[in-house]
Amino acid sequence: QVQLVESGGGLVQAGGSLRLSCAASGRTFSNRGMGWFRQAPGKEREFVAAINWSGTNTYYADSVKGRFTISRDNAKNTVVLQMTSLKPEDTAVYYCAAAPAIHTREYEYNYWGQGTQVTVSS
Repeated sequence: QVQLVESGGGLVQAGGSLRLSCAASGRTFSNRGMGWFRQAPGKEREFVAAINWSGTNTYYADSVKGRFTISRDNAKNTVVLQMTSLKPEDTAVYYCAAAPAIHTREYEYNYWGQGTQVTVSS
């Protein structure tokens, strides 16, 4: 069992940065793939970034590549999404999720956090 709690969301101006954190509980965090997804109003939830259990492999959506960085600290049971050069279209609720391995598909993830709101003003 893995429980996930996101933090770090907020309101930021376009071009600014935010750092989202996901705190995980449970003894199996270190051997799981972790991902970030987001859902904007009126849109389906979409993949943002993922990282494998050791942090040596990462995937990014094309829309965030070069601007967002995913990382993890297994000793602290946390995964971080560093977001820079934010755009208004990045506005969404951001979710942290855990899967048996690194994945980009939502259905592969079996544990989800409650989400944190990110709002980017123009």
